[in-house]
Amino acid sequence: TQLGKAAFQQCTSLTSVVLPDSLTQLGKQAFLRCSSLTSMVLPDSLTKIGELAFGECTSLTSVVMPVNITQLGNGAFQKCTSLTSMVLPDSLTQIGKDAFHTCSSLMSVVLPDSLTQIGKGAFARCSSLTSVVLPDSLLQIGKAAFGECTSLMSVVLPDSAELGDYVFEGCSSLHSVVLPDSTELGDHVFLKCDALEQKAAMTGFDTVEPYLRDRYKSITLRKL
Repeated sequence: TQLGKAAFQQCTSLTSVVLPDSLTQLGKQAFLRCSSLTSMVLPDSLTKIGELAFGECTSLTSVVMPVNITQLGNGAFQKCTSLTSMVLPDSLTQIGKDAFHTCSSLMSVVLPDSLTQIGKGAFARCSSLTSVVLPDSLLQIGKAAFGECTSLMSVVLPDSAELGDYVFEGCSSLHSVVLPDSTELGDHVFLKCDALEQKAAMTGFDTVEPYLRDRYKSITLRKL
């Protein structure tokens, strides 16, 4: 039922693997640095993917996630630089710290309505990611979760979430943000978001947050 710690670590010639339907947990660093692994179909019996389980699998382009997964460990897909898209299933509640950090080819990610927490740096330096819709189920978004996502252009923030510090720091292309009144912001959430800073300045605001709050009120009024 469990694949142990570092079971296939640095098996650099491994291109594919079939996992049994009885498997419930992938151990820490299970496939770390399996640099020739190109795709992965994970069995639906799997509920937990351990820390750095697929870290630095630099040839991994696609992963079919299990429908019963609840927890994605810290750095689970960190530096999977060929991964282009990810659909996360409705069972998932937590994305660990640095889970997709430096997945530089990741262009799209679908986040489930069951998700309550995104860890620190989870999608940081995903430099090909262009947009993200954050589900209303989200309660907490960790520090620098989307830091330096330089292609990110638009984001819709959930109503009741609490955003950590520097969440979108260095997202220089970010120009469209829906920021509800009830969303709590940490410090420097939009630091070095050049496109947003320019928009705020053009409309007479010194900083980004009051500009976005004002814009949200205008949108809400237009809908009434």
